[in-house]
Amino acid sequence: MHSGELARLAGVTVRALRHYHQVGVLAEPARRSNGYREYDVHDLVRVLRIKRLASIGVPLERMPDILDDVDDDAAKLLDELDTELTAQIDRLTRQRDLIARLRSVGAAPDLPPELAPFLAAFPPGLSPELARFDRDQSVLLAHLVDDEGLSRVMHLYERLSGPDAAPVVAAVSERFSRLGPDSTDQEIAELAESFVTLLAPVAEELAASSPTTDLSAVADIFAEHTAGALNEQQQRTLAEVQRRLS
Repeated sequence: MHSGELARLAGVTVRALRHYHQVGVLAEPARRSNGYREYDVHDLVRVLRIKRLASIGVPLERMPDILDDVDDDAAKLLDELDTELTAQIDRLTRQRDLIARLRSVGAAPDLPPELAPFLAAFPPGLSPELARFDRDQSVLLAHLVDDEGLSRVMHLYERLSGPDAAPVVAAVSERFSRLGPDSTDQEIAELAESFVTLLAPVAEELAASSPTTDLSAVADIFAEHTAGALNEQQQRTLAEVQRRLS
């Protein structure tokens, strides 16, 4: 039989047969005078065995020893496969849990799940640019801080996304998004004052509860991100806020 007939009988594709040849689990038969490879029923049996092994997760590189009856510990192999599948199931379960958490708050799939519920609680209305800046900052924070730092960031987000604070945050952020070349020094100073008034109580609470999270090692990364995402007036405002809170 030619490759097409073998593929049809075995329930695989001709491309799969070529791959089996390439990785060495199925020997390439001689070609007939018409150029087609000549397969026989023994090749069909081998392909069916390959399919069966693949269906329980045996990697192709492990198959030759089993297919060629070389001494191989079948029980050990099955134990290894079971351990690998258990790990995969655990990983998939965690992924589904994360998806459920993000879906429950209507959050984007690329947000850190620890911060997503708080970000989703903020009222809509920010400009797309500022919304993207907030999202990217949360991604950086969640990745770069340690567990203690992340816990503190979560507390900050929780306080700022509460029913009393969230509308105020949204209003101040909306003013921040409108800063530009026409903004006056007074507008920048007033907005910085609004940010400090909003953030100072939370910052003091965090400072009293535990040592301040040290972000000095990653300060350059945040500075680079801010410089590329915000205009000059917005950067001046944040610099003033940082100065007054430090």
